[in-house]
Amino acid sequence: MDNLFSGLEELGLNNLSNISIYDEDEKNDADDKKNGQEDAFSEEDILFDKSYTCPVCDSVFKSKTVKTGRVRLQKLDTDLRPVYLQADSLKYDAILCPKCGYAALNRFFKHVSYKQAKAIKENISKTFKHIDETEGIYTYDDAILRHKMALVNSIVKKAKTSERAYICLKTAWVIRGKKENLPLDTPDHKQEIEKLNKEELDFITNAYEGFSEAIMKESFPLCGMDENTITLLMAELARRIGKIDESSRWVSRILVSRDANERIKEKAREIRELIKEGR
Repeated sequence: MDNLFSGLEELGLNNLSNISIYDEDEKNDADDKKNGQEDAFSEEDILFDKSYTCPVCDSVFKSKTVKTGRVRLQKLDTDLRPVYLQADSLKYDAILCPKCGYAALNRFFKHVSYKQAKAIKENISKTFKHIDETEGIYTYDDAILRHKMALVNSIVKKAKTSERAYICLKTAWVIRGKKENLPLDTPDHKQEIEKLNKEELDFITNAYEGFSEAIMKESFPLCGMDENTITLLMAELARRIGKIDESSRWVSRILVSRDANERIKEKAREIRELIKEGR
């Protein structure tokens, strides 16, 4: 498996380039037309700069955030990745302190203990290169880098396995977004798609491994997901990484569950059909 943290060197984190995630022990569819003409849309119009106080270094900084209600859900991928109209909100979920290098997904950002902050200062902040907040929108490369920073921080602070797995999953989703929006005139387009496919698969594999461990060690809900949602997610992640027998077992658990609702069961049947089709 290639280095998942490629790209962090430019932020001064060469010392963490080979870090392990888990300890051994533990097409934009905004085509709405008005009066026969396309409405102009700018991703910047749905963003604002939200202020945060870093729980590690206490500095105040701003990070791009999507305005509430400004993007609409178009669909969910089979692994529950939300696909939005207008813009990809997933790019803006990782928050990065530009001074000390602390990063986390929005839902985890404030939750840092003294011991965790100390570990981040010693292992990340000491070598982190101060960066300026990006003007305008975050590109997919910006977003991927920020998610990788969130992942490396979660490892350094010894976050729950479920948190690390969730960051892996969301990083895979952002990589998929980049792949789906990669311009056709990109140099070596085919090779770049292949590279992104492999990187996405690596993160999905790590997400599956992490959630597998978290299910055994932690209590539900995991990262806001109940047991049936996690079981459905595991079925699809297993299918995507080629663990077909395991995927089928996860699907069966959903279909025989008395408390899984019909929406969850219907999605499980979709996964079962994908398995039968060999997709």
